[in-house]
Amino acid sequence: MSSSKATPVSPLAPAIYPDLPAVRGVGLATAQACIRYSGRTDVLYVALAEGTVAAGVFTRSKCPSAPVDWCRDALHGGSARALVVNSGNANAFTGLRGRESVARTAEIAARAAGCEAGQVFIASTGVIGEPLDAGKFEGVLADCAGRVDPGADAWAAAAQAIMTTDTFPKRATRNVRIGDTSVTINGIAKGAGMIAPDMATMLAFVFTDAALPQAVLQDVLVAGTAKSFNCVTVDGDTSTSDTLLLFATGRAGNDPVNEAVDPRLAAFREALDDLLIELAQLVARDGEGARKFVTVEVEGAEGDASAHRIAMSIANSPLVKTAIAGEDANWGRVVMAVGKAGEPADRDRLAIWFGDVRVAREGARDPDYSEAAASAVMREPKVTVRVDLGLSSGRARVWTCDLTSGYIAINGDYRS
Repeated sequence: MSSSKATPVSPLAPAIYPDLPAVRGVGLATAQACIRYSGRTDVLYVALAEGTVAAGVFTRSKCPSAPVDWCRDALHGGSARALVVNSGNANAFTGLRGRESVARTAEIAARAAGCEAGQVFIASTGVIGEPLDAGKFEGVLADCAGRVDPGADAWAAAAQAIMTTDTFPKRATRNVRIGDTSVTINGIAKGAGMIAPDMATMLAFVFTDAALPQAVLQDVLVAGTAKSFNCVTVDGDTSTSDTLLLFATGRAGNDPVNEAVDPRLAAFREALDDLLIELAQLVARDGEGARKFVTVEVEGAEGDASAHRIAMSIANSPLVKTAIAGEDANWGRVVMAVGKAGEPADRDRLAIWFGDVRVAREGARDPDYSEAAASAVMREPKVTVRVDLGLSSGRARVWTCDLTSGYIAINGDYRS
């Protein structure tokens, strides 16, 4: 597949892309292995300093990819020395051959990194069901290992190399203190379609030079995922390959922190949560064919979990999403999505807003409804749909995008 079929950059793409600073103990390199694409990089190799620990969350799909299975096992070892990511082929639903391909890739990377195969983490994204030839990594990973770079250009190239139908790279950075020590957190992600929250959604890789035990790292990652990637959806489809990995090199040398609830870790947790939210929102902004970035807020539910399920019902509704694409303030479709969620709701207590314009209350159209005001909200590139169930104090917020003919065009010929 040639990169000439790339779609135009999403109109919701950031105006400015941040330069990511070096993270002590992390070096990156990219390469062209011609796995599926020609004329572009499709492999990312990340070298991690000795002593790096890893945490991860993965798809809950019952048909996970071979790299997901590998990473789950690798986490039990605790340490990480290398990460290999390829785009163009997901190595999912490839049977024994897929598992053998992952094992061979790990062996090739381990030789390049001078470590054990179990210290290599692997992620793949792209077409499902096609075998991945691990021989394409021979020589490529050794070359990458010899020219890893910690600088901003290397981070930018890394975010580019892992893209598939993405129209822009996704990267974010934060600097924060643990006690008296400054630490850096960098993250990159990819995702535009087959996006629905059921752990992390898509591929995302986060790196920090903080010194944290693996158990603490895992705790903060799981908590951050619940507020970010598990609150984003594009099309309601959970990928076989969803992977979110967090690596901590320990090179910042901060004082030991042995519990996630340690007050000294509060600023770090907040910064990590914020970075994950930014990456998740970038995924929604790059939804295949998207022209609108949509925030769905639900309040007044019986509980937060109930509010979340209702919000996701709204965000995943093709009828709601196409109405937003058509700039139609069709609150009837929101009512439908609330009602089908299977959660406690009272039609006669329901209130709905598009932006700041209340369009419905107490089970009927708002008596002060203004079609002109509602239509003005729907013409904006960012649209907020707010629902108050009027039952209790449960609330949730999720992010999605509209559904346009562009989504069909992209996915109708994805394997072509």
